[in-house]
Amino acid sequence: MNFQPLGNRVLVERVEEPAKTPSGIIIPDNAKEKPLEGKVLAVGPEVEEEGQIKVGDTVVFAKYSGTEINLDGKEYLILQTDDILGILK
Repeated sequence: MNFQPLGNRVLVERVEEPAKTPSGIIIPDNAKEKPLEGKVLAVGPEVEEEGQIKVGDTVVFAKYSGTEINLDGKEYLILQTDDILGILK
């Protein structure tokens, strides 16, 4: 995959949620919500210039934000930095 976001955009791969609750209940695929956190794979030039968000960071983003794209058969999300709520450390 070779994708370079433009401007203040970030390419994110969603981090999958566990299939079980802490109490051991198995959650079926059709009942799962899409995760609201992901790993940053690429950043645009404006984001790189700011230096707050870097490739490899795990970020939390707003529920209905971003644009989904498929690259090499995998699903990714393109987010603007305004849609990113924070960085998990």
